[in-house]
Amino acid sequence: MQILLNDEKTREMLTEILIDLIKTRKELFAEIFQDALEEVGLGNAIAEGRRNEFVPEENIFALLDGDVA
Repeated sequence: MQILLNDEKTREMLTEILIDLIKTRKELFAEIFQDALEEVGLGNAIAEGRRNEFVPEENIFALLDGDVA
């Protein structure tokens, strides 16, 4: 038996499968989207930091140690 699928039928089936997965595994997809948003935010922060002057390592450690007045 051979099954033939055209692009439209394949798209419809995949859409139905994704919708069903999202409905049944809400927590998993929420975590995936949250992680993705955090990664985008981190990437944006890194890109922004590369356009500004670098901060000396000593300043960073002083800040982390609470030695900054």
